[in-house]
Amino acid sequence: MEGRPLRAILSAVLEGAVRNPVRIIPAAFAAVIFAAAGLLMLPVAQTAPGETRFVDAFFTGTSAISVTGLITVDTPTHWTGFGEAVILVCMQLGGLGIMTTAAFLGMVVSRRLRLRAKLMTQAELHPSISLGDVKSVLRFAALYTFTVEILIVAVLALRFHFAYGFAPGDSLWQGVFHSVAAFNNAGFSLFSDSIIAFATDPWISMPLILGTILGGLGIPVVYELSHRRAVRSWSLHTKMTLSGTAVLLFGGWLVLLALEWSNPATFGQYAWHDRFLPAFFQSAVLRTSGFNSIDVGQLNDDSLLVSMVLMFIGGGSASTAGGIKVATFFLLMWVIWAEIRGDRDASAFRRRLPTQVVREALTVALVYVAMIVAAVMLMQRLEDDIMLAPIMFEVVSAAATVGQSTGITYDLGDPSKWLIIVVMYGGRIGPVLFATSLAIATRKRLYRYPETRPLVG
Repeated sequence: MEGRPLRAILSAVLEGAVRNPVRIIPAAFAAVIFAAAGLLMLPVAQTAPGETRFVDAFFTGTSAISVTGLITVDTPTHWTGFGEAVILVCMQLGGLGIMTTAAFLGMVVSRRLRLRAKLMTQAELHPSISLGDVKSVLRFAALYTFTVEILIVAVLALRFHFAYGFAPGDSLWQGVFHSVAAFNNAGFSLFSDSIIAFATDPWISMPLILGTILGGLGIPVVYELSHRRAVRSWSLHTKMTLSGTAVLLFGGWLVLLALEWSNPATFGQYAWHDRFLPAFFQSAVLRTSGFNSIDVGQLNDDSLLVSMVLMFIGGGSASTAGGIKVATFFLLMWVIWAEIRGDRDASAFRRRLPTQVVREALTVALVYVAMIVAAVMLMQRLEDDIMLAPIMFEVVSAAATVGQSTGITYDLGDPSKWLIIVVMYGGRIGPVLFATSLAIATRKRLYRYPETRPLVG
């Protein structure tokens, strides 16, 4: 008799979680993070058993699952092959999504996808995807992910072997690890200086750039491009994401190149014709993957500010990238432009933007700003010996799940590490929670309050 009420309670909780995926997605990510931390604490995962502290293992697990790339211990020297494999699996799980991966595996085994799995997968991919399309989108996402990753693996492995003399097995492992890190926008590297040693090598940099961009576009955009070849048939979201990505990619490239052209510690150390690739690499990875081919700590203050803006914007919706998302940012830009011109409606590409979408974009952007400001203020108190600019850069990088750092991560105290863990976790599940909760919470009142106009500005 006592077991029946307990089963009834558990059943009710499970049913409520399925009806509202917002409740279970954070728990799933947290569970995998704890599992990853536990595996990384094992002696087999460490080159020197017993030296990994729990906070560092938990930090690494969170960074991998949230596809950020910030580290408190040196990846190639601290972790064994087993530890690196744990990080790789976490990056893949974090990029695809816990629910998406589980649903795909379930579909492979049973060739079916139950309603509960569809609901959870829809919440993680994006609420805009219709329930009937979940299975086809899921298949496409898996095929797209592994196809891009395999192609990048082939290029990188061959380059590492024939150009740099890596053994065949080592070349393949380097290719696999960096391919997964690039496509899933994780930023982990098996080199202590990230990609600095290959800054001017297009056969290393360009595949990583390509993987970063393709992973950061978002499954809805790539899925639509594969089914609708005519530009006129593209949705507003796809047009905004593609045009916004192009503007940010090439705009960031030119701005960073101009600001750092003569800096001998960054692009200025190379011959003039070799400065374009590192600048393009930096522009591409700043919004998403977080690799670095230059010493980020040597950037000018102006460049750090530009970098923080690019990280804050991030990549495409329902992608492996973080930030407020490209479409969100440019939607708000069109709203501002409409207000400046005095237009009654905000529009883009000859389509009117719904008021509800504008409110959602404002909510996402302001909540991100609030989280970053709160974390920066708190870390300032915890790390009073570190300047404000590096702290801001670190927090924005964590919130946007980018992973670049000016070099202060290793020196952070335990309280600051836990703070960054919370920020990375929030940055990864935040977009999923906001998109889903805002879609679920949409409701219509049967009445409206009288309208009044407060003073603005």
